[in-house]
Amino acid sequence: MNIEIERKFLVNSEAFKVLAFNSYSIKQGFLNSHKERTVRVRLKNDNGYLTIKGLSSKNGLSRFEWEKEISITEAEQLLQLCEKGIINKTRFEIKSGKHIFEVDEFYDENAGLIIAEVELNSEIENFEKPKWLGKEVTGDVRYYNSQLSVNPFLSW
Repeated sequence: MNIEIERKFLVNSEAFKVLAFNSYSIKQGFLNSHKERTVRVRLKNDNGYLTIKGLSSKNGLSRFEWEKEISITEAEQLLQLCEKGIINKTRFEIKSGKHIFEVDEFYDENAGLIIAEVELNSEIENFEKPKWLGKEVTGDVRYYNSQLSVNPFLSW
């Protein structure tokens, strides 16, 4: 069992792209997008993953997460069973101080949305905020990928 602690932010410019040390495409869908438990299938480059996440804490900072690597074939087959609303995005990894920010640039029905996440070791851990970091949206369920699949950004 793993407890994931992360903070989410909107991104106010594309300046992060030149700072990225890695980027890759992600295609993902949800077998279950219920707020108490989400079951996600993800294709990330040449790897497949099945991830289960639990209910977020009241402040939205932490929640249970379990992930297992699966074959590309299994991931592609499971994507066929997913709820409506497959998400396509590019993830950029950017080092800032001692942390790595994961910045997702969304496409299709979520085009125009760019979200940065930073994983922390505790809910009160300090971190360096890059200049391109915008408004904090931690705990705002509209920005959860499971919700973006059913209520995409372009429909807001």
